[in-house]
Amino acid sequence: MEERLQKILSRYGYGSRREAEELIKEGKVSINGKIAVLGQKADVESDSIKVGNRLLKAKDIKKIYIAFNKPRGVLSDIVQTRDEKIVRDYIDVPEHIFIVGRLDKDSEGLMVLTNDGELANVLTHPRYGHEKEYEVLLNRSPDEKQLNAWRNGVVLEDGARTGKAKVAIMRTDSRGCWVRVIMKEGKKRQIRETSARIGLFTKRIIRVRIGTLQLGNLERGKWRYLTEKEIKNLRKGLA
Repeated sequence: MEERLQKILSRYGYGSRREAEELIKEGKVSINGKIAVLGQKADVESDSIKVGNRLLKAKDIKKIYIAFNKPRGVLSDIVQTRDEKIVRDYIDVPEHIFIVGRLDKDSEGLMVLTNDGELANVLTHPRYGHEKEYEVLLNRSPDEKQLNAWRNGVVLEDGARTGKAKVAIMRTDSRGCWVRVIMKEGKKRQIRETSARIGLFTKRIIRVRIGTLQLGNLERGKWRYLTEKEIKNLRKGLA
């Protein structure tokens, strides 16, 4: 049965549909020896579909779903490009997997890795509104004006305005003030830039939840497979 090419690529572990579209635009996908174009349809059973030199084979795909607690100082990469630790160094599975929801090098906490492009789309596309929850260590306690600004949205240096967020003080200690931040978007370095724009400095960021999935007591640098119940809950809203 013919399907849109980006849907096929997503199902075979090449990221969300949007990421698959980028592969097609970059000319990295071919159908029956010809460079594919965006919007083209194909049938895995009868067409020869290649990504680079890799042929997509018509067979059942084993879907895997992994929760990982990323340590600070580790790059959110699957392929080694620099002489630094990457996420893939910690996860010893043979399947091709990708990261759903990256964290910058200095941030830590919960990440989801999978080869299920449909689930990746649900977790990252703004229309599904999946929350991401963070525990953030600031250099000092924010005042009410700063908290309200963060909650209502801040204009970043590039002119983009952040969406509304839930922000609440958790506790203070000798290092500073811990706040809980819950938001439905994830612009690059958004928490760090937002806090800087309102006169605060971010010292540490830990992601503790993605949608319904909790970091829980998963140790730093460790990973585990998701349970069937966790997968089912994350997939709610998948059309």
